[in-house]
Amino acid sequence: QVQLVESGGGLGQAGGSLNLSCAASRPTFRIYFMGWFRQAPGKEREFVAAISRVQGDTYYGDSVKGRFTISTDSAKNTVHLQLNSLKPEDTAVYYCAAEVNGYGYVSHADEYDYWGQGTQVTVSS
Repeated sequence: QVQLVESGGGLGQAGGSLNLSCAASRPTFRIYFMGWFRQAPGKEREFVAAISRVQGDTYYGDSVKGRFTISTDSAKNTVHLQLNSLKPEDTAVYYCAAEVNGYGYVSHADEYDYWGQGTQVTVSS
């Protein structure tokens, strides 16, 4: 069973930056994709970004494209999400997720098999 532990987040200012990290426990070799989703109060869970663990291909939701960057460390066991040019509408709980089937529907939350506990990001205007 893969466990995901998120860190980072907190309070940021509009136009500023934050960084989130998600460390995956073994057996990481089972993971094909790692992704980030977010959920604001009263809203559905929204796809933010994903990365293929081996090839490093990246995918972004339209609302964050050009502002957020997803990456992995050299061991490919930790995924990072750099949040730049923050907006108040980025305020949400951010969840890390891992997909072990390799189907590639990276923007679909239902495709992910393991989830982190979530970390709060709050952006003030």
